[in-house]
Amino acid sequence: MELLECGRVVVSLAGRDKGRLLAVTGVSEKGVLVCDGKERPVERPKLKNVKHLRALDIRLGEEKLATNRALRKALAQVSARETEVM
Repeated sequence: MELLECGRVVVSLAGRDKGRLLAVTGVSEKGVLVCDGKERPVERPKLKNVKHLRALDIRLGEEKLATNRALRKALAQVSARETEVM
């Protein structure tokens, strides 16, 4: 199992948010809390099963997780970087 910690960028593999980039904001026994700053704001993260996530080798700092605007901007940069590689 991959190590998922706060700030890790993940891709959703299942659910309504399938294919969307998300950031891990918390870890619990039942799963991880993720948000994207738009559909799932920082104030209302979604609990997702770790089986439904694929971790990327990118970790965001706390300043990027502080506000929804900063989180959206950081995830957009990650998305642009990932599409360049493909």
